[in-house]
Amino acid sequence: MAQDEREKLSALSLEEKIEHSKKIIREAIEKFGAEKLAVAWTGGKDSTTMVWLFRETCRELGVKMPGCMFIDEGYVFEEIWDIFNRLKKDWGLDVTIAKNTDVSDKAKNVGDMIKVSSLNERNRREIAKLEYGEEEFPFEPESFVGNHLMKTVAMNVFMEDNEIKALSTAIRWDEQEARIEEDFFSPRENPPHTRIQPILHFKERDIWDFIFKYKIPFCSLYKEGYRSLGAKGSTVKMSDIPAWEQDLENTYEREGRGQSKEEVMGKLRDLGYM
Repeated sequence: MAQDEREKLSALSLEEKIEHSKKIIREAIEKFGAEKLAVAWTGGKDSTTMVWLFRETCRELGVKMPGCMFIDEGYVFEEIWDIFNRLKKDWGLDVTIAKNTDVSDKAKNVGDMIKVSSLNERNRREIAKLEYGEEEFPFEPESFVGNHLMKTVAMNVFMEDNEIKALSTAIRWDEQEARIEEDFFSPRENPPHTRIQPILHFKERDIWDFIFKYKIPFCSLYKEGYRSLGAKGSTVKMSDIPAWEQDLENTYEREGRGQSKEEVMGKLRDLGYM
C-alpha cells in the first residue's frame, strides 16, 4: 500500500478506524466463510481488540464467529492464560491451541538443549530452512530457531490440519518496521492462504482508547507497566506505570521484548511469522 494511503487511514478518527476494520472483516467473511477463516488470538491487547471486532461484525451480519487459534510457544505468562480462560468462557470463543509438542516435549525447562536429530522430519526440514548448522539448540521460544518452530511451524500445521484458507492477525503498521509494507489482504504461500490484517491502521494509542471506550477486558500485565507481551522469559516491563499512561508516541512499544528477535523480524516474517 502506498505511503499516502497508509497516512490517510492512520489519521482517521477512532470510529472511522473501527468501521474500516469491520469493512475488512466483512469482506473476509464473505470471501472465505467462517469455516475456512481463523482468528489468531494471543491474549494481548491488539488481538483481543481484533477478536472483539470480529464478534461484533459477525453479530451484525448474523453469522457464526470464526474459530480462534492460540499459539502456545511453551512459555506463556500465567496472566495471559488468565485472560485467555476468562474471555474464552465469557465470549463463547471456539479456540484451538496450536503447539509444536515434538519440540516442547523434549525440554523440561526453558534453556534446555534439544538435539536436532531427535525431532521429527517436519521440524528437521524446518530447521534446515534456517541454515542452522549446529547439532542442538536451546529451547528458547523467542530465539530465531525457537520462534520459527514454536510459533510459525505450529501455526502452519494448524492451518494445514484444518484446511484454513485465511488467517486474521492483529499486526499494526506502527508497531514494527518490518510490517510497514503490509496490506489488509496479503496472499501467502507454504501453506497457501491469505492473511487478513484488519487493524493495520490502528496506532497503539487507538488500541487503548478503544479498550476503555468499549470496556474490553485486558491482561493485567499492562496495568503493571508492560506494553507488548511475548514469551514470559524474554519480556520485561520498561516502566512501573500502566501502559496507557506511558509516552506511547515517543518511545518504542516493543522495547521490552527480546531484541534478538526484533533484529531478525524481517527474516522471521519471510519464513511465515506474523
